[in-house]
Amino acid sequence: MARLQDNKENTSEITQKMDKERVFLLLGFIAIAFLPSLTGFLFSPGEWYAALHKTSWTPPNWLFGPAWTFLYITIGLAGFLAWESGSQEQRRIAFVFYATQLFFNGLWTFFFFGLHSPLLALLDLSAMLLTVLITMALFYACRPLAGLILLPYFLWSIFAFFLNLAILRLN
Repeated sequence: MARLQDNKENTSEITQKMDKERVFLLLGFIAIAFLPSLTGFLFSPGEWYAALHKTSWTPPNWLFGPAWTFLYITIGLAGFLAWESGSQEQRRIAFVFYATQLFFNGLWTFFFFGLHSPLLALLDLSAMLLTVLITMALFYACRPLAGLILLPYFLWSIFAFFLNLAILRLN
């Protein structure tokens, strides 16, 4: 009976340790997903952006922070779910595209706000959209929910593409 109790306590400790490890892994993925946002500290919209001609459907500036916060959290959650699922080979390929789309995400801010080049930013968004779509498909293959969670990010990126295109045309 004492041995059964010891096994139960050991199992409980292992479960608690695994839960803590999973929480830290999830938080790590969310932190990684927020990395592209750091470019926003280096290159802010400023006077250049304020002076651009924009469409009537350009969101107010205050909306971008909450929208991207939500999206970065979902990007991190999708990464976490995909990491826990699928084969090692599936994950290896999926996370090459995951990292690539995050890179393009951060690069957009540099092109648009840093270089003041809506054209380079639009080209970057094109590459980003492709890599997000591929990431979604690969994550879906690992775990369907992981791919579906990226849908708001993909849709927002499509909206950003057309917004960027409109700014390019108007200026």
